[in-house]
Amino acid sequence: MFAGARALYRAAGVDGKDFGKPIVAIANSFDEFVPGHVHLNKVGRLVSEAVKRAGGIPREFNTMAVDDGIAMGHTGMLYSLPSREIIADTVEYQVNAHCADALICISNCDKITPGMLMAALRLNIPTVFVSGGPMESGTTVLPDGTVKENTDLIDVMYASADDAMTDEDLLAYERTVCPTCGSCAGMFTANSMNCLTEAIGLALPGNGTVLASHGYRKQLFERAAQTVVDIANRYYHEDDESVLPRSIATKHAFENAMTMDVAMGGSTNTVLHILAMAQSADVDFTLNDIERISHTVQCICKASPSGEWEISDVHRAGGITGILGELDRAGKLHRDVHSIDYPSLEAKLDDWDVMRETCTDHARDFFRAAPGHIVSPEPWTHETKFDSLDTDRVDGAIHDVEHPAVTEGGLAVLRGNLAPDGCVVKTAGVPKEIWTFRGPALVVESQEQAVEVILNDTLKPGQALIIRYEGPKGGPGMQEMLYPTSFVKGKGIGKEVALITDGRYSGGSSGLSIGHVAPEAASGGTIALVEDGDIISIDIPNRRIDVELSDEELAERRAKLEAGDGYVAHRDRQVSQALKAFAAFARSADKGATRDPELIDRLSGLA
Repeated sequence: MFAGARALYRAAGVDGKDFGKPIVAIANSFDEFVPGHVHLNKVGRLVSEAVKRAGGIPREFNTMAVDDGIAMGHTGMLYSLPSREIIADTVEYQVNAHCADALICISNCDKITPGMLMAALRLNIPTVFVSGGPMESGTTVLPDGTVKENTDLIDVMYASADDAMTDEDLLAYERTVCPTCGSCAGMFTANSMNCLTEAIGLALPGNGTVLASHGYRKQLFERAAQTVVDIANRYYHEDDESVLPRSIATKHAFENAMTMDVAMGGSTNTVLHILAMAQSADVDFTLNDIERISHTVQCICKASPSGEWEISDVHRAGGITGILGELDRAGKLHRDVHSIDYPSLEAKLDDWDVMRETCTDHARDFFRAAPGHIVSPEPWTHETKFDSLDTDRVDGAIHDVEHPAVTEGGLAVLRGNLAPDGCVVKTAGVPKEIWTFRGPALVVESQEQAVEVILNDTLKPGQALIIRYEGPKGGPGMQEMLYPTSFVKGKGIGKEVALITDGRYSGGSSGLSIGHVAPEAASGGTIALVEDGDIISIDIPNRRIDVELSDEELAERRAKLEAGDGYVAHRDRQVSQALKAFAAFARSADKGATRDPELIDRLSGLA
């Protein structure tokens, strides 16, 4: 019956004697736009060869990859979040169309990892994730001889808004802050998601933290290839369903991953993505769960942009298993979970938690992987090691729960009349002195307008900049606001203003930057009713955000708005049909900005 399919596989290079082995789809996201992905062509070949040696039939294909840093500051950013859905669809289409038996996902940057995770949880076949790895931080020498250590992409963005910086200073930053291939060096969205994938159990230890430039990352790719063939054989030959993504990514696994995320102060974008993942897995995990977790977990790891540590420092301190180990000792984790490589959390931590006596020599050596300081877009260029591990749990990159970096969690959900369905702030990046804030609103209706009022000094200290109609529907695409957050810091007012949006912030953002306001303006949210001069009140300790208007005043404004143009932005923006299609089905941020399944069912008639 399938002789034709076999003939086509033979034409594509499959040896007939290999029929009967598991067909492993390799979802690669190589492209030459993105430094986090520029080396993945070599990774794909390495993984394919390793899958073949392990006894599988490797079949590689590609998805898109949008670089948020390059898309930033222009209409390209409108396409970033929508690309997540297309990536998920691409992987689902390709795997199902060709009846692949297993899947290995080679991802790295912001929307690619969550898109592939959504696909893997829909498909529910044996799957292993392995990311391209993080970039090294840079060393910048300014023309006057000043040396800046551990610089990264955010530093050049801050500098670009600093009036004291010369063109020569900026060029020095530009040439040095991104010295290697890999995802940006701090705990930004890409690295946060790769760490979260490791914590949920779908990637091997070190996935989130070992550098792209290090030889140990090459070994990780080869182990991932071996693992995917192993778990495929366990599923198809031993009926072992425990290896399937939905068996691993349970409600408790999601809670553990979010607990780790809050503890390390990950990007606020992880909130969107973990909600979308849960929907793909049919797991009842909502913003309410994230809000609950945020009240019970302290921040024990403050990496860039919230603190001094780079991702390589977190790796030296034991990486994600180091953070999980501290949370486990504090009783913050569910232990009835497993992963692609271990039958239990306890067994994994016994081998990989550097603070345990049982930690293996291999793990201790692995976590000594250090930056090589070799400027190159090539992967695995060195095997440099730190002299020792960082096991200082008081002042090191990872703290224990008794000595937290921040007494609250690194992420928090706020609610109030300005965001009845919630909004999100990275508390790890907010200076303590502005955890409570009260000030007049300055309202704009696009990121472009926000940049303008910051750079021309219209935004004053003490004000709350409201950036609305940038949500999933209103943008459309819910673009990131890295330029506004970078420019307020560059202007020297980062500790004196609040930024509030129904859009998103980059994982590189910090300060009092509150995003994901729901409902969004385009859906009739309160944020659409705010006017210049309204008093905005923010209380992070009590998880509140309000505009100081009565219900009656808000109702009057709503009636007036609906009698006029309604909930539309007053700006000049061209929106393509592709983006309009995303907007037509997009749900609000508190639902992960995913497509509305009920609307799709109703319109398709295929419910």
